[in-house]
Amino acid sequence: MAGEFSYRAGDGVLLHATAVGDGPTVVLLHGGGPDHRSLLPLARRLADRSALVVPDVRGYGRSVCADPASHTWARYADDVVDLLDHLGVDRAVVGGTGLGATVAMRTAAAHADRVAGTVLISVEDIEDDEAKRAETAFMDAFAERVRTEGVEAAWEPILPALAPVIGGLVRDAIPRSDPASVAAAAAIGRDRSFRTVEEVAAVTAPTLVFPGIDERHPTALAARIAEVMPRARLVPAAFSADLRTADDLAAAVASALSEFLADLRRGRL
Repeated sequence: MAGEFSYRAGDGVLLHATAVGDGPTVVLLHGGGPDHRSLLPLARRLADRSALVVPDVRGYGRSVCADPASHTWARYADDVVDLLDHLGVDRAVVGGTGLGATVAMRTAAAHADRVAGTVLISVEDIEDDEAKRAETAFMDAFAERVRTEGVEAAWEPILPALAPVIGGLVRDAIPRSDPASVAAAAAIGRDRSFRTVEEVAAVTAPTLVFPGIDERHPTALAARIAEVMPRARLVPAAFSADLRTADDLAAAVASALSEFLADLRRGRL
């Protein structure tokens, strides 16, 4: 299944992915802003013993979806299941960065029979009610800037507050972004991933957690998630401000992720 391919989600939207390697399937989902290319270096590092599938999440890269109503956490999780169905795969490890990590958790919570393990890299914040209202306003303002000023201008006031590697991955993906699709994807700010950290206890699959290092990906939250999940392993201090590129990201997490996947294959988790 190596190479680029397309598949239809359950609601008919055409989605795209790239696959490398051979072996048990691992799905890696990028964060909100980058596209699948942000995870290709990591996928290639792991391709000797696993089949890595790296989609463009709907709304990003080649997976254009300009309908705001189609951007919900439940739909994103269903997209992962639709991808597994397309591949003819019963169960897979599902992981991601930022938004992709949240999608992985939602998929594992809603479709436990399809998820053999989860990998959470730079986990997004889980907001209380007040913070969620602020997040909704933040994302609505971002969407308006995309519509009126363009994708690059919309990101400009946000990137300085993010970890340098996230900013670098976002900047790299901007030329491949569809503005209407990016604006629509901001509607995810109106949906709720989890209401409390305690809800992630519903993810019972073996899980590897890498903390983030900025306000939108809090370090302490990742540690708390690792405490709440019944079968989680925390990898501290994998991220730093020295990371800048997709290759840097791959180098920072590949060793721990490779060990985790090996332990899964051997039934040690």
